[in-house]
Amino acid sequence: MKQIEYKVETISELLQFLVEKMPDSSRSKIKELLAHHVCVNGKRVSQFNYPLQPGMCVTIEKTGYKERFKPRELDIVYEDEYLFVINKHEGLLSYSKKSTDNTVITELNNYLHRTHQKCNAHIVHRLDRDTSGLMVVSKSKQVSQKFEADWKGIVSDRAYVAVAWGKVDPPEGTIRSWLTDGEYCVLSSPTDNGGKLAITHYKVVQTCRRYSLLELRLETGRRNQIRVHLREEKHPVVHDPMYGYKDDVSPIGRLALHAFRLGFKHPVTGKKMKFETPYPASFLKLMEL
Repeated sequence: MKQIEYKVETISELLQFLVEKMPDSSRSKIKELLAHHVCVNGKRVSQFNYPLQPGMCVTIEKTGYKERFKPRELDIVYEDEYLFVINKHEGLLSYSKKSTDNTVITELNNYLHRTHQKCNAHIVHRLDRDTSGLMVVSKSKQVSQKFEADWKGIVSDRAYVAVAWGKVDPPEGTIRSWLTDGEYCVLSSPTDNGGKLAITHYKVVQTCRRYSLLELRLETGRRNQIRVHLREEKHPVVHDPMYGYKDDVSPIGRLALHAFRLGFKHPVTGKKMKFETPYPASFLKLMEL
């Protein structure tokens, strides 16, 4: 079940704490939540005057009014007062300078507005439009800046699953190259040409007659990194219009790349966070062909 978490910073009673954290909700609505949907340090609590101490964690199960305003093109996997972890659907931009484009940011800002949260969504890292999967989005510029200032110290795990053309051999390895932005796409060089070093670790999970199912872990996070690296290995991602085969007629009709695992240390609370989604069913279906 999805949850909203709040960290207790000063001595308070539970009802008053929730009233302060949810200023746009009526007391009667908050009392309804207290009856069945509030936990303190993982234990269900319904007592209005339950004493809270600094350091405690108050969790609200995400039922009730917020469920009516789910974004259409993404799933909110986790939410607290500082950030979201979302599962972005394929076809949705992470961010755009054009106000008319629908993006992760516009979807979440609409959700924040409709749920009366006085903050805005800020990009922490991006996924390509046609890549689906897990992303962190912050609720303030300050939290985004914490990620930016110590990305490698905060983010411990970013893993993708992909379906690539052909049988990848060896079944486990590391791809290294230097990437530069070309006029139309990202260019790769096996030697240092002044570009940015990109490192991708991969492991073959399953093979079939036409495809390989891979797990890929990023050591660096460059634009289009996995797609470029698999093209360089002569095993492009299935249905990749930019880096794949021109005659690719994949039956799933989407880029076969999904960010399925994400691990990081919460930049405010210090809590270790780990999230994982199943492999997309369409990817597994491809492996039966």
